[in-house]
Amino acid sequence: MNRSLPSGSRSLIETILVVLLLLTLMLAVYDVLRVFFGVLTFALIFSVSFAGAFEWVVRRVRGRRTLAAVIYTVVLIALVALPITLIISALRHHVKEAIAWMNDIKTNGLPPLPAWISSLPLAGEDIKDFWQQLQNSPRETIATHGEPIRTALRHILTSGAGMVGTALQFIAGIVISAFLLVSGEKALAPVKAVTQHLLGRRDGLSLIQATTVAIKSVSIGVMGTAFIAAIISWLGLLIAGVHYAILLSALIFFLVLIQLGPLAVWVPLVIWTASQGHTGMTIFLIIYGVGLLIIDAFLKPLLIAKSGGKLPFLVLFLGVVGGLAAWGFTGMFKGAIILSVSYTLFDSWLEKRNSPAVTRTGGPTPQ
Repeated sequence: MNRSLPSGSRSLIETILVVLLLLTLMLAVYDVLRVFFGVLTFALIFSVSFAGAFEWVVRRVRGRRTLAAVIYTVVLIALVALPITLIISALRHHVKEAIAWMNDIKTNGLPPLPAWISSLPLAGEDIKDFWQQLQNSPRETIATHGEPIRTALRHILTSGAGMVGTALQFIAGIVISAFLLVSGEKALAPVKAVTQHLLGRRDGLSLIQATTVAIKSVSIGVMGTAFIAAIISWLGLLIAGVHYAILLSALIFFLVLIQLGPLAVWVPLVIWTASQGHTGMTIFLIIYGVGLLIIDAFLKPLLIAKSGGKLPFLVLFLGVVGGLAAWGFTGMFKGAIILSVSYTLFDSWLEKRNSPAVTRTGGPTPQ
């Protein structure tokens, strides 16, 4: 005897199957697009951050958006490519110096350690002992410290590869953002339609506005801090009389932008000036570098707070710090967007929950 399921149960089972199918499809789409998330994140960041500047260029070229996109792409790629070119050039130069130094060591032995390194606080004595061990028994010392040396070299290579990979994502993001900016409002039309369909017109627009404010505030904080750090570095290098001040400042701009900080340039510069015997310049650069680090640490959250609009500073700050710890450079934007959107949705939900209560306590509803 055949027994068919009730229509209600059959409808529920079909709904569950459809939901499972949609979830499977969404997971498949995520797997396909996951490799492009970094580039798409940069494209979103650039298109939102430079929308005003792009429209200014459009007005200057009499409404020719394609020409404005070409100018925009060339200028931004040049700003990214210049520091990368400097890094590669410097690495090539230092590799040649390292090879020449190794050949000299094979011929003449390890030179004595400079006195200023031995007198360094905290680490000076340890470096001096390690150097003496290298002079007396180089093979045994290298064999003993082989693993830390390999770890340090691996870290240097990984950092360099990560920097180059980030620069390539920057360039791809700039190109994609140019297409988004040329489209203008048309590019946002599907996003607006989906959010308004799911959340309603008011909440959908609030969600898009919160996302835009989060991206703009973090962009202003990060890029503004990098720009100001580069200007301050350039002034300090000019005062100290360091050669290639503007090129080193451009490199500092890029390093601060990708959250590596100015120390990657400043510490080797201090070591070089100290090795050349410029004591006064070395002291000045150390003090100036400490001031630069303080500015880098405090200016970013200040700029983010000033440009956050109606979003609370704590929401943006926690999103930036948590996102940076979780996902690196792009995580600052992802974290700020996630917390800003969550805060907006939660605030809208609370407002909807409280509005009936206000109506009931405020008096009878008009008939």
